[in-house]
Amino acid sequence: MTTPPVEYLVMARKWRPQVFEDVAGQDHVIRTLQNAVKLDRIAHAFIFSGPRGVGKTSVARILAKALNCEQGPTPVPCQVCTHCREITEGIALDVHEIDGASNRGIDEIRELRENIKFLPASSRYKVYIIDEVHMLTREAFNALLKTLEEPPPHVVFIFATTETHKIPATILSRCQCFDFRRISLKEIGDNLRTIAAAEGIEISDKGLSWIAAAGDGSMRDSQSIFDQIVSYAGTAVADGNIEEILGLTDRRFVITIAEAVLARNAAQCLKLIDEGYYAGLDMQVFYQMLVDHFRNLVLTKVVAGAEGITEMTQEDWSILQEQTGKVSRETLQRLLEILMAEEETMRRTQSPRLVLEMALTRMAHLAPLIPIDEILARMASLERSLTSGAGAIVMATGENSKGQLRPVTDVKGPVDSVVPTSPAPIAAIREQAATGYGAGEKAIAADAKGDQSWEGFKAFVKQSNPPLWSKLDPGQMLSREGDRLTVGFPKTYVFFEDIEKHQKEALSKLARNYFQCPDLEIRIEAQHNDSAGNNGKMANGNGKAQLISDIRQEALKHPLVQKVMDIFENAEIRDVIPRQTVTEGEVE
Repeated sequence: MTTPPVEYLVMARKWRPQVFEDVAGQDHVIRTLQNAVKLDRIAHAFIFSGPRGVGKTSVARILAKALNCEQGPTPVPCQVCTHCREITEGIALDVHEIDGASNRGIDEIRELRENIKFLPASSRYKVYIIDEVHMLTREAFNALLKTLEEPPPHVVFIFATTETHKIPATILSRCQCFDFRRISLKEIGDNLRTIAAAEGIEISDKGLSWIAAAGDGSMRDSQSIFDQIVSYAGTAVADGNIEEILGLTDRRFVITIAEAVLARNAAQCLKLIDEGYYAGLDMQVFYQMLVDHFRNLVLTKVVAGAEGITEMTQEDWSILQEQTGKVSRETLQRLLEILMAEEETMRRTQSPRLVLEMALTRMAHLAPLIPIDEILARMASLERSLTSGAGAIVMATGENSKGQLRPVTDVKGPVDSVVPTSPAPIAAIREQAATGYGAGEKAIAADAKGDQSWEGFKAFVKQSNPPLWSKLDPGQMLSREGDRLTVGFPKTYVFFEDIEKHQKEALSKLARNYFQCPDLEIRIEAQHNDSAGNNGKMANGNGKAQLISDIRQEALKHPLVQKVMDIFENAEIRDVIPRQTVTEGEVE
């Protein structure tokens, strides 16, 4: 007579928690249940919800033992009495485990309602554990409502589910609900290390961390993967064996391609994709791995200690820190946005390799984005360098090769330290700081002394203050009476109010210098194109000004301009200059 073979128990069954203290990662649930048993506050119905393999059914069995132990009810089952042993072996008459997927109809629930009326055969409580309870039909849930609300005192229901949202609210409101969480990599790794030591398996900590990461927060999945790897490699597990089973070659491809993208090497990206394609990579799965990697890069750049958020190994954390060292957050965020924008296309396409190649090419050619704070800091630094000392941009009296005045653009210190580009005396620079008139302005005014026309004045303003000239250019000199110069602008001119309220004093100052009249004041008037007394030339001038004003108003409404105004807080548009000069012939 041959002896029957000894049944082999897989690790997930052999190392299943048997008491509350053995359950990993669910301290909030365990503490509540232990206190409920200790204080004799046992509810008649529980719902255990959460991801797969995190201990829902195991905790339900432990709770059944805690309620029916001969030493109890007790938060610490003895594990040696008849009831504890029968529940552990799954042969207890008073603990019923029902599969909700295959017993989901109203007939099964009616049979259950009839059976719960009878007292337990030998235990203290009848315990009904219904797994995947969300699979019950609507009629079955409705049939269970009354029984669930007022069950006999010897009955306890425990429902387990991975999809709480599919359970009717009427059922949820009649139960105590416990949410089970994903188990951390550290806790899974510690559990696997304990199993390896007890089973005599040699494996590195790095290999255990890879297995824990592959389990995706599920203890059962991690133990099943570990069991499979041991079957493949034996009791001496090398890191290479784990890589072969888990397909970590894909992971290495992801890291290498990310390095090529951050180095802006599109050719290398395409070569790696070609190599991975012929190595058997699933392009769609690989694309999702790439999205996850760049998500981790963004988190690493933004969050200090992101290894806790991303649940990564120490080796992966070191790689991410190295890759994000010289890349801005804005660049990483933009790269991730490119990948996310193509996810739907990748799911639907018949050519996933092509979609991946095009996405990587765009990413590799993306110019590095400079943070806005850094741009503003550079602008502030430039402004400080230009405005340091008593004056702003100092106009020197030197001339270039064309005989034109040239500005000093390297002002970095106080006025005394500015060295003009020609032999102008330091006193001239100090005079500008004191009076507001530079040597360049006086030279222009001297050159134009014989030209007292409006066009001559505009040319003087253009040399002295180009931004102000661009606003003054559409205007016309209406009259000059004594110490008053009247300038007219179209009533709809976009900068009319700015010139009238803010720029008039600056214009008057320049006019006094140009016309050599110390008391000259400028008066700003609104003017219509058909004003009486204007000749045809003036009408054409106003038409030109109106055309320029329309161009500027259209420019101010441009979406790109509005986008810049949204990005830069407190931004102000000082001037809008047409790209081409509008001539009189363009106005009909």
